[in-house]
Amino acid sequence: MLLEIAVFNIGSALRAVEAGADRLELCENPGEGGTTPSYGTLKTAREKIKIPVFPIIRPRGGDFLYTAGEFEVIKKDIALCKELGFEGVVTGLLLADGTIDATRTKELVSLAYPMEVTFHRAFDRSTDPVESLETIIRCGCQRILTSGQVPNAGDAKTVLRDLVEKAGDRIIILPGSGVRSSNIKEIADYTGAVEMHSSARTNEASLMAYKKESMNEELKNVSVDVDEIRKMKAAFNAQQ
Repeated sequence: MLLEIAVFNIGSALRAVEAGADRLELCENPGEGGTTPSYGTLKTAREKIKIPVFPIIRPRGGDFLYTAGEFEVIKKDIALCKELGFEGVVTGLLLADGTIDATRTKELVSLAYPMEVTFHRAFDRSTDPVESLETIIRCGCQRILTSGQVPNAGDAKTVLRDLVEKAGDRIIILPGSGVRSSNIKEIADYTGAVEMHSSARTNEASLMAYKKESMNEELKNVSVDVDEIRKMKAAFNAQQ
């Protein structure tokens, strides 16, 4: 049973490792749903973290329909992650009609090898989950991160179970979004998923001693809930 934690900065990454995460999805910009980490973040994570780390390769927030220029950025970022020695990357591309961009996804899988490729929640914006599943398998990806095409994975257990069954041993279905210690065992029991994804996200107050009152703001930093990660690990491992 493998628990992947999405982290949005190096401090959160180190806390997630300490709490027992099995793999990290490394991102920046949580307000955008995660974008490609900076070179400094990538390099520091590779130097300090020994468990598998999969950087997200997403050049911007918004949709997953990319221009030729954006696709060049994606390819260069994947090449960088390969050069730095990461175990995998997380990416996803759609066509304007909502189907999987198979041609460019295959190209990225080939470029990334021997890194693994997780097709992320662009899948949840695709037209048909079963058709998209088969397309992504043909592209050579190793897993699909999905909430079952609804915002919260806990509300799509039947869809997720169907995807796990149809995937068999051809690809890993990785349920994520809204996964917490309170429901991780239930989702795993129902779907048969052997990997789960959560951000365990929390906000912590800034340690700044000085605050500019005229700015009228409350500064908070994105972090991870270490206790929540440990609880999820315990609940998920109870499956074994």
